[in-house]
Amino acid sequence: MVDDWRMDRIGSALRGENPTVVRRLDAGFAVIGDVQFLPGYSVLLVDDPEVERLSDLPRDKRLAFLSDMDQLGEAVEQACRRLDTAFRRVNLEILGNTDGFLHAHVWPRFQWEPSDLVSGPVWLYPRDRWSDGQFALGSQHDLLRVAIGGELDQLRSVH
Repeated sequence: MVDDWRMDRIGSALRGENPTVVRRLDAGFAVIGDVQFLPGYSVLLVDDPEVERLSDLPRDKRLAFLSDMDQLGEAVEQACRRLDTAFRRVNLEILGNTDGFLHAHVWPRFQWEPSDLVSGPVWLYPRDRWSDGQFALGSQHDLLRVAIGGELDQLRSVH
């Protein structure tokens, strides 16, 4: 058993032990990000820890993963638009440079972001944003988590 779910994000999600899971989707798990310097940041985790890249999936599962990414992106967009009038857009990314499992980042972007960062990739934010405790996921994000989950439920009921 893994003591820290962060060391096995997908396995802990499959076991129901990952506290960041918002919803189980067709090909993965919608999770709210560990850091929330851009409130609503979410990640889609593939549901098989052996899958490293999108091309590892058979075509039907690949399309299901991309559909899940689309739905999570739309859910984050709707929730953030409702909760923050300065919401601008959502950025979707599948990178794979650090973690050895398939995942997609869903980044909400806002008008209040610093002018030197608002038009660039999130990865240009200072490193302290990623580790500063004030941006850590916590109970203050419960409303956002519920809003994203509710939007996912609505989207999935129409698809």
